[in-house]
Amino acid sequence: MRIVSLVPSLTLTLFDFGLDATSIVGRTPWCIHPAESVADVPVVGGTKTPTLSKIEAARPDLVVMDRDENPKAVYDWCQEKGFPTFVCHVQHPHDVPAMLRELGRAVNRTEQAETWAKQIESLLNDPLPTSQRIGLPLIWHEPLMAANGNTYAGNMLTCTGFSVPKIEPEGTGYPVVNAAILVEHDVTDLFLSSEPHDFTVEEGESLFKVLQQLTATPPRVHHIDGEDLTWMGTRTLTGLKRLRTKWSQP
Repeated sequence: MRIVSLVPSLTLTLFDFGLDATSIVGRTPWCIHPAESVADVPVVGGTKTPTLSKIEAARPDLVVMDRDENPKAVYDWCQEKGFPTFVCHVQHPHDVPAMLRELGRAVNRTEQAETWAKQIESLLNDPLPTSQRIGLPLIWHEPLMAANGNTYAGNMLTCTGFSVPKIEPEGTGYPVVNAAILVEHDVTDLFLSSEPHDFTVEEGESLFKVLQQLTATPPRVHHIDGEDLTWMGTRTLTGLKRLRTKWSQP
C-alpha cells in the first residue's frame, strides 16, 4: 500500500502502527516524528500548500488528510484524480479512539490501532481530581490568539481537569484575545504553546506584567510543548499522560 500523509500527527501514527517508508511514500516538512524514519519519506509540500504533481507522482493508494489542517481544494483534487482519502476530524480526545480504529482499517492495521485506542480509552476513563482552575491555551503572539474550549487543544486541557472558556463560541475556535479578555473570563492558568508560535520566556513575562496591572490575581503563565495539545492520534496518549502528570492538580 502506498500512503501520502499530509498530517504530521497522523504520519507519526502510521509509523506507530508499524508501517514504514516502503508504505508511507509522501509527507509534509512538518511530519518530523519519528525522525529516524521520516527522513526516508519524500516531502510533497506543506499541509496548506502541497505540491499536487508530487502527490500524483507518488501514486498513492491513500491520501491521509485532516479537515482543519488541509484545504478542501486538495481533497476535491484527490477525488477528481481518483485517489482514495482518509479525512480526520477530531475535536476532542474522546474522538481519537474511533478515529484510530477507522484509520487502522484503512491501512490494514486493525490490531495495532485497537491497542492504541484501548490505551487512550483507559486513560480517559481514569477519574480526575476536582479543580476550579480555568485554563486557556495561547497559540499565537501577534495578534495574541487562543484555542478555546471547543477545539481539540482546549479539550486536551479539559481532560486534564481544567475548565476552558469558549471565547467567541460562534467563531473559528481560535479567537484573538487580549489581557482584558483573559481577566474577564477569570482565567487562572495560561498555557503558552511551542507551536504554531513558539512563545519565548520574554513574551510570557511581558504578558504577565500587563495582567498584573489589571488584576490582583493574574493567571499563572506556563510554557508547554505544543505537540501535547495539538497532535492527535497515537500522540494523544503521550500528551494526556504528560499533561495529567504535570498539571492535573486541585
